[in-house]
Amino acid sequence: MLYDIARADVWVGELENRPGGLAEKLEILSQAEANLEFIVVRRDHESSDTAVMFVSPLRGAAAAQAGLTKATTMCTLRIEGPHQKGLAARISREIANAGLNMRGFSGASIGERSVINIAFETEEEVDQATHVLMELLVNR
Repeated sequence: MLYDIARADVWVGELENRPGGLAEKLEILSQAEANLEFIVVRRDHESSDTAVMFVSPLRGAAAAQAGLTKATTMCTLRIEGPHQKGLAARISREIANAGLNMRGFSGASIGERSVINIAFETEEEVDQATHVLMELLVNR
């Protein structure tokens, strides 16, 4: 199998939008020995005083210490495998052709490897996207 396609739990929480706000959250997670693969932080679009943090993977104890909760309003799919030019475009086109709307998309390539995280609204959409991506990336 060239690509690993799996569900991923994402944890979410707020932090103060100020110098050191992110560092404090990450230090709590580091002290709890969290080994994060995915971190996205953005300013809250409703308040310039807060930011929203998304991380994965994480265990409950570390999450609680940092004030994070498991995201319940989005379901995430993680794709890892060899980096290929145009991979994100091919993935997003196949998902669109299947009539699925992505809630969020993030991706990165380092050297020869790439990791893409795609968020959907429901578990059913994750199931459908998994089938589509298995056909595109694994069963060919």
